[in-house]
Amino acid sequence: MDKLRSHEITQGVQRSPNRAMLRAVGFGDDDFQKPIVGIANGYSSITPCNVGLGTLAEQAEKTLKEEGAMPQVFGTMTVSDGISMGTEGMHYSLVSREVIADSIETACQAQRMDGVLAVGGCDKNMPGAMIAFARMNIPAIFVYGGTIKPGHYRGRDLTIVSSFEAVGQYVAQNIDYDELLEVERHACPGAGSCGGMYTANTMSSIFEAMGICAPSSSTMAAEDAEKLDSAALSARLLVQAIKKNIRPRDLLTRKAFENAIALVMAVGGSTNAVLHLLAIAHAAEVPLSIDDFEEIRARVPVLCDLKPSGRYVATDLHKAGGIPQVMRMLLDRGLLHGDALTITGQTLEKQLADITPEPPGDQDVIHPWNNPVYPTGHLSILKGNLAQEGAVAKISGIKQHKITGPARVFDSEEACMEAILARHIHPGDVVVIRYEGPKGGPGMREMLSPTSALIGAGLGDSVGLITDGRFSGGTYGMVVGHVAPEAFVGGTIALVQEGDSITIDAEKRLLQLNVPDEEIEKRRREWTPPAPRYARGVLSKYAKLVSTSSQGAVTD
Repeated sequence: MDKLRSHEITQGVQRSPNRAMLRAVGFGDDDFQKPIVGIANGYSSITPCNVGLGTLAEQAEKTLKEEGAMPQVFGTMTVSDGISMGTEGMHYSLVSREVIADSIETACQAQRMDGVLAVGGCDKNMPGAMIAFARMNIPAIFVYGGTIKPGHYRGRDLTIVSSFEAVGQYVAQNIDYDELLEVERHACPGAGSCGGMYTANTMSSIFEAMGICAPSSSTMAAEDAEKLDSAALSARLLVQAIKKNIRPRDLLTRKAFENAIALVMAVGGSTNAVLHLLAIAHAAEVPLSIDDFEEIRARVPVLCDLKPSGRYVATDLHKAGGIPQVMRMLLDRGLLHGDALTITGQTLEKQLADITPEPPGDQDVIHPWNNPVYPTGHLSILKGNLAQEGAVAKISGIKQHKITGPARVFDSEEACMEAILARHIHPGDVVVIRYEGPKGGPGMREMLSPTSALIGAGLGDSVGLITDGRFSGGTYGMVVGHVAPEAFVGGTIALVQEGDSITIDAEKRLLQLNVPDEEIEKRRREWTPPAPRYARGVLSKYAKLVSTSSQGAVTD
């Protein structure tokens, strides 16, 4: 027997138990030479974002088999930010990003898969999957579950944020209880992720800009037939990527991250994009800092008039040309790297070649270049003695970009919300919500409830708010999040006292506590760290591992 044949038999004997297990799930003799492709299925009935994912996973599984691959489906978890918002459950939201990343990495690496297709909907499914893709660096593609269609009430489009803002309107006696109830009843009409340019649609748009999902798929409605078609196309593209050995780190380059940041600015995307892109870059070992966002913001206008601060939802953007239209406009002005590779095997420039240079004239979702919504990007990085590492401000949809006022200090979101609902917050105040950071929360809760209540109460332009927590993609107003260092580790935000003067100045990119340095140092010496809120379980483990938000709140 020749040596080669002997080696093959030896290898076959060693692999025999593995093959026996695979035969039990449908493998035949000819299937062992095919690429094994994992389908990370985020289906659940917990949230409308994920309730339609099962059919997309089934479509991908069917197409993978037709293309000569052997799919293996496994589940990933999700939690709903919208359902847990304003509750203790929100501590687990950002934590779920790490759990999703760890679960996909664990399943794919343990089973030695040759590629992975992830199907996700709710906010953390997307960065969680991308972190896993970057860590493993096996051929991969993301299938977005799609956006929800808008709800309707009294001639206006509704999203989930409409329901949160209605609470503030009710407290301010601008609407009655019956209208509050009707808004809640009509806000979410079916399957899909939150409908504005909130975090889910922001991340799906980012993935299209980075070339790691099927073209034009990031703004499709979850309930439309084209979403199934995009799942099938994604499966075919993944098989091609496996054959061509196109891997995530071939796509997730420095140029791709710069493209993603430019796209976020152009569409008016979520503040969470800063946190998630930093984390994905860390996983991909690509140098990226919070200051890169400010540098790109200064030269990219906001082109899309989208909720939360604008008028339209993601389905309107899709009809107007979607992300390819926006990218083509940026590309033609030298604001995208056209030579970045995509999962199709083409460069971004080649992929956009057939897109018209300017948006259609019969719509006003995507503005023409000479008439942007805002002349520069909407996510500004502020620094100062309150945020030496930086903080993120979303400056779209507000009349003034500067406020100096007395601090109204709260050590939790719940305490702040009580004050807002009791109408104890007044024009000119600067609300401080602290001990909600990555370690202190733990989990960096989103402050959608208080920010929406302020908007609903008519205080969005006259009250500032700063926090070491996060904001929902649905938040807008004079708000600053991700303040770092956070309060729990002794950041200056922990030293603020009731009535202190605070300045938020987005134009000067300044976040300042107007207290003498000597007094700040005296308070620092007297400050003692609080006890952790959780001593056991996943939140305790997370608090011990997680980094500062200025580094993406990563755990590895």
